Amino acid sequence: MSFWSHVLDALLALVHILSDRLLEFTLGWYLGPFKRVPGPPSLEQQVLLSKSAVELAQLIRERKTRSYDIVKAYCERIESVNRDLNAVVDGPFPEALDQAREIDRKLSKKEYSDEDFRRQPFLGVPFSTKDSTAVAGKLHTLGLLSRKSERSATDAECVRLMKESGAIIIATSNVPEVNKWIETRNMLIGGTNNPYDLRRSVGGSSGGEAALIAACCTGFGLGTDIGGSIRIPAFNCGVFGHKPTAGAVNMAGCTFRTGKEKETMVCAGPMSRFGRDLLPMMQVLVEPSLKSKLKLDEQVDLKRLRYFYVASNGMAQCNPVNRETERVMYKVRKHFESVTGKEVRHANIPNTKLTGKMWRYWMTQEPANFNLLLGNGAELNPFVELFKKILGQSDYSMAAIYGLIDSVLPKESERLMREATTKCKRVLEELLGDDGVLFYHSSPRTAPFHFYPLVKFNDFAYFSLFNVLRLPATQVPMGLDSKGVPLGIQVVANANNDRLCLAVAEELERTFGGWVPPFPLKH
Repeated sequence: MSFWSHVLDALLALVHILSDRLLEFTLGWYLGPFKRVPGPPSLEQQVLLSKSAVELAQLIRERKTRSYDIVKAYCERIESVNRDLNAVVDGPFPEALDQAREIDRKLSKKEYSDEDFRRQPFLGVPFSTKDSTAVAGKLHTLGLLSRKSERSATDAECVRLMKESGAIIIATSNVPEVNKWIETRNMLIGGTNNPYDLRRSVGGSSGGEAALIAACCTGFGLGTDIGGSIRIPAFNCGVFGHKPTAGAVNMAGCTFRTGKEKETMVCAGPMSRFGRDLLPMMQVLVEPSLKSKLKLDEQVDLKRLRYFYVASNGMAQCNPVNRETERVMYKVRKHFESVTGKEVRHANIPNTKLTGKMWRYWMTQEPANFNLLLGNGAELNPFVELFKKILGQSDYSMAAIYGLIDSVLPKESERLMREATTKCKRVLEELLGDDGVLFYHSSPRTAPFHFYPLVKFNDFAYFSLFNVLRLPATQVPMGLDSKGVPLGIQVVANANNDRLCLAVAEELERTFGGWVPPFPLKH
């Protein structure tokens, strides 16, 4: 690299740093004083609401805690803090209490067999899902004013499977319009607030879901991910989220998908406060035909895996990686070097600096038409909508209008983007094999203030790369930064090696503590 290239890179980094600080100062002043979500009213409630889904299921099976008491506590929690979070579209559902009561009745009469418990690992545990994922009889708005009263006739396949596992749905959560933005805001519900700092973004599109999970309003959740939509909110809100291998989970009922789409980046996956919940959730969700390929029941020997990391994606449009984020990567590397006795090697992956362009190209290959989804079947004119927005007459957020405008801008070169994607994927596949894991930054910085992404939005490329490559990636919380906002890291493996991501995520949870409550703990 020439001297002038170094100078240009340094100038770009300086521009990013100064603009980042200016936005933080301006938006912090505009949004007012710091405030976080309040904790549960009692130590007893705090303990109950802070348990993992696996723990709750065990307590219910062993009749140490009633499902009714758990569901009631979560419903009351939603009602007490949703005014702060603004995360719920529909719920809490009163029939959830009836379902829990019936489960308790059957348990008391010993009507469940061992086989029933095996088939229903989450018996009596409450969960939620994003509004864009269909739940029979519940609102299915996709964040659109034109769909404010629409209800789904059937369950999405992932919801059906979770219900069959014994879990009880208690609410649906907020999304950006038709899921296509990295902050959760729409003209129907408004914006969802981050439990750690109500002035900050929860990310998108599974942002309402991540907020509910982090704030102890649900036992666990289901998200979908086409460009980071599970992992961005999980990162911003300090919880775990897993984007599975492409095709591993049937997408029927998620944003009108049929489940028969062959070429798509979108995946449905689990979200939870606890890494140890992800594997049993995946065992429920995975397509039967792929269970043998994913080998989720197979034990993972962490000492025998090979580990790699990437320091930066090289995109000039992204913020430079800040020191606290770099420190997370350093701690992760040093830990796994101590586990294996071998170096965590730096990986040279080609074309990551083109991530934004690659993702933008592959979005044009998706079966879903954003314009038609946003218009609820009607074709929208981007410039008409922009003019209406300026006049304060639009039914859509500024972020949605960005998406409409993007659709009429010059396209990426198909040949160049396909070549770049193929080369990037081939190198990474050869590097990782079936025993390699990659550590990749979640984002160069932690959750920004509301509206920040309208000015600077390219950092999401750290997530979207693995949608482009169709690879599994687990978002892992790694404590809080100096502002009290969650830090995190992504764990990536080759296709069908989800179990490696999940095993490493659990090891990081054991070592570094995982989820940190967004409220002061009672003792």
